[in-house]
Amino acid sequence: MRFVLAILAFAAAAVLVGFGIAQRTVFLEPDRVSLGTVVENQASYTVLTPEALAANPGKQTITVSGGGAVYLAYGRTDDVLNWIGDDPYVSVGYDGEAGELTSEVIVAQPVDDSTPTTPATEEPEVAEESEDAEAEPDPAASPAGSDLWLDEFTGDRTLTTTVDVPEGITVLISSDGTAPAPGRIVVAWPLDNATPWAGPLIAGGALLFLVGIVLVISGVFAHRRSRGPRRNLPKGPKGKLMRAPRPQRSQRAALGSGGSGRSTGRARRIALLPVLLVPAIALSACSADYWPDLTSAPETTAPATPVETAAEGEEAEPIEPAAPEVVPAVTVPQMERIMRRIAVFTTEVDADADSQRLAERFTGPALEARNANYAIRKSLPDHASLPAIPASPLTLTLPQQVTGWPRTVLTIAKNNDDETVAPTALVLRQESPRENYKVLYATALVPDADVPEVAPASIGAPPINPEFKGLIMPTGQVAPAYADVLLKGDESEFAQFFDPEGDVIRQQLGVEGQKAIADDLPDTADVAFSNAPGDSPTVALATNDSGALVTVSITQTEKVTPNDGGTIGFKEGQPGAALSGFDEKSAKGVEREIGIQLMFYVPAVGSDEQIRLLGWSESLIGASEVK
Repeated sequence: MRFVLAILAFAAAAVLVGFGIAQRTVFLEPDRVSLGTVVENQASYTVLTPEALAANPGKQTITVSGGGAVYLAYGRTDDVLNWIGDDPYVSVGYDGEAGELTSEVIVAQPVDDSTPTTPATEEPEVAEESEDAEAEPDPAASPAGSDLWLDEFTGDRTLTTTVDVPEGITVLISSDGTAPAPGRIVVAWPLDNATPWAGPLIAGGALLFLVGIVLVISGVFAHRRSRGPRRNLPKGPKGKLMRAPRPQRSQRAALGSGGSGRSTGRARRIALLPVLLVPAIALSACSADYWPDLTSAPETTAPATPVETAAEGEEAEPIEPAAPEVVPAVTVPQMERIMRRIAVFTTEVDADADSQRLAERFTGPALEARNANYAIRKSLPDHASLPAIPASPLTLTLPQQVTGWPRTVLTIAKNNDDETVAPTALVLRQESPRENYKVLYATALVPDADVPEVAPASIGAPPINPEFKGLIMPTGQVAPAYADVLLKGDESEFAQFFDPEGDVIRQQLGVEGQKAIADDLPDTADVAFSNAPGDSPTVALATNDSGALVTVSITQTEKVTPNDGGTIGFKEGQPGAALSGFDEKSAKGVEREIGIQLMFYVPAVGSDEQIRLLGWSESLIGASEVK
């Protein structure tokens, strides 16, 4: 009976294991689904719309092929379309009924209605170039390196990348912005081809196989015990039986290798077989795709929110449209990429004192300060350069809530390489979609700067109008008011609005600093100071407590004139002489301009706090003979 049960166990084990293996081989479903298209309309840009990317759930594996360089980037749909602007492009969408990708050429409509437009289905006209003209790529037409993208990739002829983009994200494909974009596009999505019963079937078959082996072994031993005579031996006189001759050693060895010894060895080998086989089968089914997932909780459907309906005879109230979604200028990963680029760029141009390239990433007061520093260092190589811009970590990222351009972001970066260097507060500004972010303000935080809480980067902060009355001082008046405080000190009518504690700049460039400069001059010279708001825009972003972070600039002018009818000039070897190039004496006198960049916290109306200085920087930005 044991042998019959063993045979049945072996048969069942073979069926279970075979069916389990078949689920992972013969009956295995594909692990992905893909859609492809060949774009025949050779525009410079191709756009994969959110509908095409969301044709199937899951991560998108995008493969783009062409005859040359391949470039792929993705970003917010509005950012991609604004970057393309009026240039024609191919839009790749998704036809849900046909289950395939579609493509059409999109051409911006001209402003003048009298001008004929190119139909969306026609290829854009390309101007014929003369044979002698050299076709050089236009750098402005290349999307590579734009700060708008969340990420970008490049390849040669073929590019494959896997992304996981949420709703509202568009993929931009191009070559160099001038040549036609690559035309072969394939998008693939993963499919769940897990076989949760393959593991239990294989394991169950292995267990039945083990049971069959046990039944065979137990049957063999039972059969051996049942062998022997089945009748009683006849009774006879009890005598001493003759002893059989004792075999020789060689005979004993021969006997040991056979008989019951062979049976024992066979039993051991049979017992060893499942020990080797079962782990091998178990290891083949150790993947998570082979087993049911018992860890995930069952999905529950939340009860629907009851909808109030109007009673009979009553008019239903009109449904108010939903408020537009608030979109910050940048995301944190995007800002980290921008800061890495700016940090590397700044290191390179600072080392070369390259004022021509500097304008690619700097503007306003930050550009003036570095340009002047480069000019001084050309004449005075030992003159200190301005502090480097750290790339990370970003301890604060506050993007402006945007509706268009220009866009502004405030960030604070800490220098991990040198703990003695104060964190740097930067205000970056992007004037248009095809321009990158440029550093507008760069200030060092004051010691123990108390930066108020702000909204998370995923929400951003609304910009505050310079005339907004909800603060203890409108942001448009902060720069002229503080300029007056620097000039007059406590005698200024605005001194009561500013917290003097921790304000070191009032000691260096305020009344005390001005007196120290006047005391250093000879008796034959007089000095006059004047302060004025800078030409740069005031940047104000809201904080969580209804206050504002305000960044402004001030220019302090220092005029030194002779009072005895003589002449005066810059001291030789000083930054003023190096920057102005004026190494003579003048009866008119000489003047210097100090650029001051400032970041304040301005409390809301009704607060008992004063305006607090958070960061500042000052540098010589101009020197010349008095005109």
